Amino acid sequence: MKDQPAFPFVAKDKTGMMINTGMSLRDYFAGKALQGLLSNPKLEKQIFDSGGCKSGWVETSAWAFADEMLKARKINRSE
Repeated sequence: MKDQPAFPFVAKDKTGMMINTGMSLRDYFAGKALQGLLSNPKLEKQIFDSGGCKSGWVETSAWAFADEMLKARKINRSE
């Protein structure tokens, strides 16, 4: 699965070479998923009881959601 940029900015550098910067779409989706996970008051106790981000499940979940969003996006674009 190709990781496409979110909010790309395409320009030429001093040598005339084209550059493309911007966060990846996967990063954008993971950030949105993380925002949703952390804003859920029902998960707050679980997050703190499990050691917060030290345990790894919160960020792992965010990346899993991002990967699923990219898969769904690919499926919907091919139809």
